[in-house]
Amino acid sequence: MTRRDYFRQSDAELLSQCDVDTYRASGPGGQKRNKTSSAVRLRHSPTGLIVIAEESRSQHENKAKALKRLRKTIALSLREPADDSHPDLHAAKDADGRFSLASAKDPRFLPAAGILLDVLSESQGQVSTAAERVGTSTANFIAFLELDTVLWQEANRLRTTGGLGPLRPKA
Repeated sequence: MTRRDYFRQSDAELLSQCDVDTYRASGPGGQKRNKTSSAVRLRHSPTGLIVIAEESRSQHENKAKALKRLRKTIALSLREPADDSHPDLHAAKDADGRFSLASAKDPRFLPAAGILLDVLSESQGQVSTAAERVGTSTANFIAFLELDTVLWQEANRLRTTGGLGPLRPKA
């Protein structure tokens, strides 16, 4: 199954692929938190990825948060052969061919982020090479990476794997 297939699945379909553990979270929250198993841990069987959510006193809210985290973890952790012409990549660009998403909350963000990491991985962490492959400037590529802290960290991990130093955020 491809990363895109996971994005297309409904929450119920994605959840059906997971082992769901509920447990009592520790920490502040009063008596209800200490007496109910509201924390949720999802183990995604096909990928082996694990995510947790325990900040809410509601198990349903925590399950929804865990599913969002699982989708993000899939996008940022699973590498696939890079497809520079992938429709999800072009959906995140404006008419001038620049990545123009306002935030990581945009639904086009995660699919595009996964593809950019694939390209960066195949480029041994060289941002200029990766940017050229996807038809944008190095500055625009870096600006996209800066939209999310975890994306930025994963890009720097890929750079380190390629023997390069970490990217420096804008001052």
